[in-house]
Amino acid sequence: MLLKEFSFIKESIKFKEKENLKISKANVGWHLDHSLKVINSVYDALKISNPKDYKKEFVTLRLITFALGRFPRGRVKSPKRVLPPELILKEDLESQLELVIKNLDSLKQFNKNQYFTHPLFKHLNKKQTVKFLKLHTKHHLKIVKDILK
Repeated sequence: MLLKEFSFIKESIKFKEKENLKISKANVGWHLDHSLKVINSVYDALKISNPKDYKKEFVTLRLITFALGRFPRGRVKSPKRVLPPELILKEDLESQLELVIKNLDSLKQFNKNQYFTHPLFKHLNKKQTVKFLKLHTKHHLKIVKDILK
């Protein structure tokens, strides 16, 4: 899952300071760090969730977003826990990437109803969480590609 994207992240770390204010207020490093923090944070939530507590519910916004396969730009503010620090270090990006790869590999062992609670999409089971992580990561990497053009 996301191997091509992880290769791109690894290659893009050297451009972490690059910015283009016409595309984003944040630089490449911010988008990389945020994407990795989201994956690791969601993984942690999924890992500790109790499948018996999963509540399947219809969420129109989730349905539309997942059907479209993309997020609109600049619409949602990130929770503080997944915001990058002021100073983003190359070593931190590399270690977060290593942890992401390890975490996603162990995701296979999780119960299908382990879940994470998204502020807008509500409970996302394992399959929905994987879809969310793919969409979220691709969203930020598209911004990175636009900055690097």
